[in-house]
Parts: sequence; C-alpha cells; structure tokens
Amino acid sequence: MAGARGRADAVRARARGLTPATDTTPIDPVPTGVVPRRDGDPDRGGVLGDGDPDRGGALGGGGSVQGRRPGDGDPRLRARLDARAADGLLRTLRTVDGPTGPRATVDGREVLLLCGNDYLGLAGHPDVRAGAADAAHAYGGGSGSSRLVAGTLAIHLELERELAALEGADAALLFGAGYLANVGVVTALAERGGVVASDALNHASIIDGVRLSGAERVIYRHGDWEHLDHELAARSGTSRPPALVVTDGVFSMDGDVAPLAELVAVCRRHGARLVVDEAHATGCVGPGGRGSVAAAGLEGEVDAIVGTLGKALGSSGAYVAAHRDVRDWLVNRARPLIFSTAPAPAAAGAALAALAILAREPDRVDRVRRNAEIVRRGLRDAGVDLAAPGIDPSRMDPAAPIVPVVVGPADATMAITESLLRDGVYLQGIRPPTVAPGTCRLRLTVSSEHDPDELRAATHRIATALADDRRDRTT
Repeated sequence: MAGARGRADAVRARARGLTPATDTTPIDPVPTGVVPRRDGDPDRGGVLGDGDPDRGGALGGGGSVQGRRPGDGDPRLRARLDARAADGLLRTLRTVDGPTGPRATVDGREVLLLCGNDYLGLAGHPDVRAGAADAAHAYGGGSGSSRLVAGTLAIHLELERELAALEGADAALLFGAGYLANVGVVTALAERGGVVASDALNHASIIDGVRLSGAERVIYRHGDWEHLDHELAARSGTSRPPALVVTDGVFSMDGDVAPLAELVAVCRRHGARLVVDEAHATGCVGPGGRGSVAAAGLEGEVDAIVGTLGKALGSSGAYVAAHRDVRDWLVNRARPLIFSTAPAPAAAGAALAALAILAREPDRVDRVRRNAEIVRRGLRDAGVDLAAPGIDPSRMDPAAPIVPVVVGPADATMAITESLLRDGVYLQGIRPPTVAPGTCRLRLTVSSEHDPDELRAATHRIATALADDRRDRTT
C-alpha cells in the first residue's frame, strides 16, 4: 500500500511541476460581498474558468510546448490525466451496444441498467422510433440551419405547442440540448448591473450560464430560501434591474426537490424572476408527470421552466416554457439558440410520439414512483443509510427517480461500481467535480420499465457490496 501511495504522490508531483502557482487563483473571482462557493459545491460537473485544471479549468499557464509536434501527443495533458488516475478521478467511456432500456449490453455483456435517464422507458418504444423515422423521412436528417435563418421547421412549432400545453405555459422554445437551454435562458434573462442567484447544488449548465451572464453572482445555500431572501434584500435598489433566481426542480445528484413555494414568495417580494430546471422532474414528478412546478401548484407563477427531451421523453434536445414575452426575448437574445443549428427533425418526431404516450399511459409515471420506492425500501431494510450531507430529508420526493448512496472516498466508490458491474448491475460512481470531495456516491436511477423483482435482487447485491467495502476499510 505504501508503495502504491508513493507512486501516486510521485505522479501528482509531476503534474504539479507543470502547473504554476498562479493556476490556483480563479481567473473569474467572486465579487466582493457575494457568498463564495464551497469547493466542489456549486460546480456540479465542473465549470470552465477555474484555475484548477482538474475542475475543468484553463489549460494554459506554465510548461513550454515549443517545438512539440501535436501528432506526437501532449505530455502536459497526459501528466494531468495520470494525476487524475492516481486520485481515482479518471473518467473513461463505456460502450452500450443497442437501445437503452432497463437492461442493456455494456462493454459486451448484458446488465441491469441502473444509471440511465430513460425514466419512462420511451427511448426504445416502437412508437418513438417510428416518430423519429417518419420525421426524418418527411424533413430530412437535419434541420440545415439555425432557428433564425432557415432551420425552424413546422414540426418544431408543433412540438413547441405540445410542450407549452404540458407545462401549462403560454409558449415554448426548443433548444438543441439542456446545457444550451440553461446557458441561453440564464444569459438572456440575467442583466448586467443586476444580480443572478443560484442554488449551491445547481447543475453545471446553470453555473456556466451564471458565470457567462455578466451579472453579479450570488450562490445561496442549498435549498435555503431564507438565505436567498437575505442576499436579495442586501442588493435591492430601485436603480437595479430585476434579479434572476435559478434552481433545479429535482436536484440531479441528490434527488431532493427545491422549496418552490418559498422561492416564488421570495421572488415576488423582491421583484425577481425565477427559472426552474425540470430536467429530472418532467415525466416523473407531479400530476401526469408535468414536473415539480405543477406538483407544487405553481403553474403560471414561474418565469421560465427549462425541460429536457433527452430523459423521460426518450429523445434529445430541450425546451424553455414561458410567457410569449419571454420566448420572444430568448429568440432575440439567447446566443445558444441564435448560433446553433436547430434540433434534428427526428428528435422532434420522437418527442411528439413520447408526449402522446405519456398522455395515454399515465401509469408509467406511477410505475417510476413505485420502482423508486422498491429501491429505497430495499436498501434501507438492508441497513444502507440513504442520508446525503446537507440534504433535508423532508424535501425528498418519493416520485423522484434518483436514489443516491454516499460512499465517501473516490477509490472505494469506483471499486464498488466495478464489483457490481461484474455481478451484472451497471450503475455509476459519482466523483468530484460533480460532487464535493468526500461525498462520492453511487447514483441509482430507475425507470417505469424495470422489473420489480430484478430491482429487489439488485438492491441486495448493492447492499452486500457496500457492506463488503465497509468491512475492508475497517480491517
């Protein structure tokens, strides 16, 4: 063990030797008076611009590359990759052969899939496949242009009408991906000279939008609406533009739900706009799977809802549902929309088919809830602690399809995932920068199409693997 630790330290030292001390200073410091982020906390997924290269930071600074031939590789990057591997943080890609579903073939072997986001089992549904194929035949393989040039197709407008109806909104606007939608809506609605406030555990796409907005940034403690209220009050003034508050509806790494009623009240009190990202709520939470805003009875009380087509709706792309005024503003100001090719027709056709299935088969939403409860109950009965650091248990929605199990160290987390994969259960270990150091976890997700008996068997295997890890670490 000592030899392995020494080798890891040597690898990290080599990487540090290529990194100047100035790299440890963020190139975009938090303005005076703004609540600083805790390391690892709001940067769920890492944010470009941090000085630490292992948190998605800038690659420049120190280490001459004069005379290096790109075709021979990049020793600077390789040293950093080696350092990540030594810390148990190196990410690699696994291959899924065939359609996603409750079971999948991963790296050549069939496994129970407990880490996908196909919450309603629609990605491989025959109707969804047919919808994609029909749209491709009718409109072609791609849209051929950005929305503002010649890329807005009739099928895009049809889908936007259906999405607006789903969210109980006046209008909707399609984007190519959830990341683009979040960056687009935040940068368009946050105003220079104003304030943009973000929950400390928001998704990385929101954080990146906040950083790019040019507004003063406030990171409020996770789910702490009183903290938000205090920070907005401290920055109020008649000469300032309206503040923008952004939150996940269901948080992607913990499965808890934002205190939306309280956030709406705070925003009303301060004249602020509120944006809610429903990526992990659409199709799973609320009446008919209409999301956490609908579940809270707040339709029409939120300025913009961001939703994805790439999770419960089995397609790809994203949308913003809002009043027509907001939609029209985004058409004029959201750079990811203006400067990106419009979503492929097949994606729109698949999403339309998925919405039709959701409307006629609402029991799929109920099955997600039941399957999530099977996993939670099975793990608790086996003695697994499902508490997550800093998460209020009262905000855990039983309908949320995300079940986190905090392990702690990165190496232990990844060892458990590899053990489970060999045992036929595929789930992901989540490590920094997606979660804070020391809170690495197994992130389980369920779909409506999982077999309950298979889920019960899987929870037994997971509980056994966790118990084996605890025993190994204490002996």
